[in-house]
Amino acid sequence: MLRTTRLFAALVLTALATAACGKEGSPPTKGPAAGELPKYQVAEGFELTKSGTWRKAKSRGRFVVGAKEDQPYLGEKDPASGRYSGFDIEIAKMVSASLGLDPGKISFKTIASANRETALQNGQIDYYVGTYTINDLRKKLVGFAGPYYMAGQGLLVRHDEDDIKGPRDLNGKRVCSAAGSTPYQRIKQDYPKATLVAYDTYSVCVDNLLTYQVDAVTTDDAILIGYAAKVPDELKLVGKPFSKEPYGIGVPRGDTTLRLAIDDALAAREKNGDWKKAYDATLGLSGVPAPKPPAIDRYPAS
Repeated sequence: MLRTTRLFAALVLTALATAACGKEGSPPTKGPAAGELPKYQVAEGFELTKSGTWRKAKSRGRFVVGAKEDQPYLGEKDPASGRYSGFDIEIAKMVSASLGLDPGKISFKTIASANRETALQNGQIDYYVGTYTINDLRKKLVGFAGPYYMAGQGLLVRHDEDDIKGPRDLNGKRVCSAAGSTPYQRIKQDYPKATLVAYDTYSVCVDNLLTYQVDAVTTDDAILIGYAAKVPDELKLVGKPFSKEPYGIGVPRGDTTLRLAIDDALAAREKNGDWKKAYDATLGLSGVPAPKPPAIDRYPAS
């Protein structure tokens, strides 16, 4: 029985790995082809000289953007071509275009959840777009534009799991999430009888779920939807979202000029339809229709 289970898990993991690979320039399985993605018009003559971050990006000719690389339909990196794709990647591109820099020249850097604030504080990246929940604690460390999407914490389990229907069923269960993430902290605080397991990435959590090393993976439902859509016969979401997770674009905390300019960019792209086109071409491929974008929070500088 154990041998059969290990063989099954290995086959599923191989399928997932194959889904993320391909020839150079090819999209992930079920993902968008480059020709299907929206094109974003670059603002001509745009200036934001009061922003030190923008001036550095303008000088080098491109933005350096932090992102995730293992979140299907949101932020995913093709290991063969090195190309990033997903809804968050499209958000980063439309912002770059609105701020006057060619989105095709963005340098994306994979940054783990636990290292996002440090990367912004140290100037390793200009801004961060990667399922980054806005909260008051993080606002003390970095600035946030947006939100551009409202997610909610959910639970991903194996398709044959019947005992877990929501967070109240996690007592004694092994639950995996990303170290330093909001979902990890919520389970720790609100459901202390669950046994928490933490890794740097959710993809490792999903690998552990498929190999029966953990009983559930918890993070934002937008992320889990992508994983479930990759192997719908093996994974499923259960219960209703049990939080509100407003996704924002992280910027250096002192650069209020950049933050407010990105707010303007998001508002304009939502109004002209680019936001929905980006969603439909990426996260919408999971089968979940585009929601209404959340109201942008233009909070004052502190």
